[in-house]
Amino acid sequence: MKNRLLSVQNDNLPTLTHNWSKMVNVFLLSQDVRKTSKNTYQRGLRQFLTWFEQKAIKNPVREDILDYKAYLADQELSSLTVSNYMVVVRKFFEWMEGMKYYPNIAKGIKGMKRVKGFRKDPLTVSQIKELLNSIDRTTIQGKRDFAMLNLLVRTGLRTIEVVRANIDDIRQEGGEAVLWIQGKGRDTKDDFVMLTPATLNPIREYLSARKAKDTYPLFTSLSDRNTDERITTRSVSWIVKEHLRGIGLDDSRLTAHSLRHTSITLALQGGATIQEAQALGRHSDINTTLVYAHNINRIKHAAERNIDDVLSGQV
Repeated sequence: MKNRLLSVQNDNLPTLTHNWSKMVNVFLLSQDVRKTSKNTYQRGLRQFLTWFEQKAIKNPVREDILDYKAYLADQELSSLTVSNYMVVVRKFFEWMEGMKYYPNIAKGIKGMKRVKGFRKDPLTVSQIKELLNSIDRTTIQGKRDFAMLNLLVRTGLRTIEVVRANIDDIRQEGGEAVLWIQGKGRDTKDDFVMLTPATLNPIREYLSARKAKDTYPLFTSLSDRNTDERITTRSVSWIVKEHLRGIGLDDSRLTAHSLRHTSITLALQGGATIQEAQALGRHSDINTTLVYAHNINRIKHAAERNIDDVLSGQV
């Protein structure tokens, strides 16, 4: 026990050897982060405590943290999800040590190695055309779905950015229509995407049919329970998935996020520079954009074709 616990000088400080849930609550209250981040921390630590209790562990050691990491990996979670869970555990024990409640037994334990490339696939040009052409634009639902999917394809927006958008976020900059957006991890709408006529006109058609005020959300629900309320990210993902299934594309690697990948890929294929594609995707790290360029060049200049030429006697 003495090797595992740090001494506590103040008797009034809580000792967490018998009440880890209470310590998690104290940790969450002490974090100066966004509410969404706190919710993420809470979910991650709830997962950790559930495993903790199932194993009947009272005073964990470093080997227990490694066992937990192995447990997560066995749950068929993505490497990114496992790494996010481990980040929260490391933060928790770092805070515990700083408060002299418990040693940092998670120090230096890494997350899972991230898989090279992307977890979702882009669509081909023919698939995008078939997807958009399959939407019945004679109904208000069809007008909404077409405007939304078309926007995703042509601007590379994330689903959360589409959900956060309001009608009055459509403005003019330099004589061009733009949509101001609140990006991932941002507190304000401090960036924008350009709305070409091919992007803007379907949005106008949808808004005209909806007869909404400028202050309303750009895209709203049509369900009986949530009519005219802001659409959710889950709904956006479901709508995209349903339309993909409608043209026979029922694949776990083809989702709403695939439309973002498609947008950036098409921009590069159309001649955009790496820097221009980075601005479109709003990538903080240009290496993320370079992955797209690498994949395009890898296919365009695939050495496998040279092998075929040799084997067929053309070389």
